[in-house]
Amino acid sequence: MTTLKNDTFLRALLKEPVEYTPVWMMRQAGRYLPEYRATRARAGSFMQLCMNAELATEVTLQPLERYPLDAAILFSDILTIPDAMGLGLSFAEGEGPRFARTVRTEADVASLYAPDPTDKLQYVLNAVSSIRKALDGRVPLIGFSGSPFTLACYMIEGRGSDDFRNVKAMLYSRPDLLHAILAVNARAVTDYLNAQIEAGAQAVQIFDTWGGALSHAAYQTFSLAYMKTIVDGLIKEKDGRRIPCIVFTKGGGQWLEAIAGSGADAIGLDWTTDIAEARRRVGERVALQGNLDPNVLFGSPEGIRSEVARILTAYGEGSGHVFNLGHGISQFVDPENAGVLIEAVHSLSRRR
Repeated sequence: MTTLKNDTFLRALLKEPVEYTPVWMMRQAGRYLPEYRATRARAGSFMQLCMNAELATEVTLQPLERYPLDAAILFSDILTIPDAMGLGLSFAEGEGPRFARTVRTEADVASLYAPDPTDKLQYVLNAVSSIRKALDGRVPLIGFSGSPFTLACYMIEGRGSDDFRNVKAMLYSRPDLLHAILAVNARAVTDYLNAQIEAGAQAVQIFDTWGGALSHAAYQTFSLAYMKTIVDGLIKEKDGRRIPCIVFTKGGGQWLEAIAGSGADAIGLDWTTDIAEARRRVGERVALQGNLDPNVLFGSPEGIRSEVARILTAYGEGSGHVFNLGHGISQFVDPENAGVLIEAVHSLSRRR
């Protein structure tokens, strides 16, 4: 077992003492980096890049070669599970993900199954193992999945949506069908994340990207309840270390107390939530991750440092904060500005 040279990220998630605030960025391996674009072109397509363990390892490590980040995150996509269910995932240039088949009828739902991650998702596990080996204890590796509800949104709509009309039509006319989809998804996500942990992931994040599109009552019933089921079923310890779990609901600021009761170790915050208020509301129950507006990275270096300082000050003293963006980094960001962010987090938090 390789000893972690930098475990600051894991200690912060568990609210253990740290010397500074650790930082990583959602989508830190991605299109804003010219080296990523070169590797992506070599791969031929996004999915071919995901399915090639050597290339997935290469792009996962690219941001760590540029920046002193405190964690690596598996290079993959949140939609690998429905693809493994046979829905036919593809990525059209400039259009985002699309599925060849949707799940809208009783027959569609009846045919769903939780895929064995060691079968159709083995390519992801191969990437996890390869990345963990290449990291050689440099920083921890984060595994991840989409939440059951977020996966269901794409499965039912067949693509991204502005209003999720098909999802909500099912929710309010045939909630039994939506619950059936979510139950299968929850089993699939639990198995998938546990397989990633067995393959070497040292923390996991559940991306509930579309949970914030739900009403207050619907969020509790159709999103959070299923994430809690997943958290309950996750492997909690591996190789003598706790495996922390982060739940990130974009637009979920109104439900912080409920998310804190899910069993997760940390809550991811988007940029619309005040981190000081969030800390007051959840107390010592969980760590907090976030929450710089990603578009701050289009500002000046002085503006970026100012916003970093504001968030660090708002969180206050003590451990339990992992600095991150409130959502993924934009493909149009200047890589130099990402470097300014990371340097500012490290230098300013060390002075506290």
